[in-house]
Amino acid sequence: MHNDLNPLLEVQGLKTYFYTDDGVVKAVDGVDFHVNAREVLGLVGESGCGKSVTALSIMRLVDSPGKTVAGKILYEGRDLLSLDKSEMITIRGNRISMIFQQPQTSLNPVFTVGDQIVEVFQIHSQLSKKETWEKAVDLLQLVGIPDPERKAHAYPHEMSGGQAQRVMIAMALALKPQLLIADEPTTALDVTIQAQILNLLRDLRNHIESSIILITHDLGVIAEMADRVAIMYAGRIVEQTDVRTLFAQPLHPYTLGLIASVPVLGNVKEELATIPGNVPNLIDLPPGCRFASRCKAREKYGLSICTACEPDLLSVAEGHTVRCWLYQDGEGHKAPLSK
Repeated sequence: MHNDLNPLLEVQGLKTYFYTDDGVVKAVDGVDFHVNAREVLGLVGESGCGKSVTALSIMRLVDSPGKTVAGKILYEGRDLLSLDKSEMITIRGNRISMIFQQPQTSLNPVFTVGDQIVEVFQIHSQLSKKETWEKAVDLLQLVGIPDPERKAHAYPHEMSGGQAQRVMIAMALALKPQLLIADEPTTALDVTIQAQILNLLRDLRNHIESSIILITHDLGVIAEMADRVAIMYAGRIVEQTDVRTLFAQPLHPYTLGLIASVPVLGNVKEELATIPGNVPNLIDLPPGCRFASRCKAREKYGLSICTACEPDLLSVAEGHTVRCWLYQDGEGHKAPLSK
């Protein structure tokens, strides 16, 4: 049984770089976070901040020219980066599963969805074809697909986007993984289906007691689903805390900008805030804080250290870490807002 005092998954100093003709893209550049048993950790940030690459690194599915060059990914204390291919295949699907962003591209067009779920069981268990087919139908029912016996014989192109996403979830859940990584699981779906998929994930967490890493750029989804949140920007985690604190007392200027740009129902008059500027080029990162060029707080407090040195991810309160010079002292720098 897993000890709640030890995280189920612990990522330490993870760096995954892509070696391209233009230079080295530092997609994930020193990331640290952990996931406890039976919790939902939200991993949030704009496109290109490294969220998906972090997930693929955990699954060891980063393809060339990408390479994980440093760090540890400890799952129940074992470093996944040190396992050989066959050990990793056993863990992938069996203990850790991933739901990808685009279900239509992840499903094989020439096999029925029932056969594709059956295949998961065949790789990882000794059950007969009949037993695995029954399990596949049960899973389709579990994820809310109507008439699952008939739908198990359908091909991916015969399903709607929402149904294909449910099939992906059924495949990911086939072996009752302890950790489920859901990468933008609702991005391509309309709002009603989105709500159904999130409810489904919530039910499943309670039903099979999995932990979930929920990757999204949508803070509304985070508010509904996550227990704790890690905010990611340009390959680094910039803030991490529990979901209540994140919305009640966000600290990092980037987090504040993200929250300010969320539309509020009934609030029609006010223009939505936007964060000026662009994410820095991951091939040619600026010295100092990666958010500095877009940061209003830096200008407000007249901080010069931000463009010279990068701050560390430091604890400012119980369970709340932030990477920002507003809250930490540096050489010749006194934090204006130390907690």
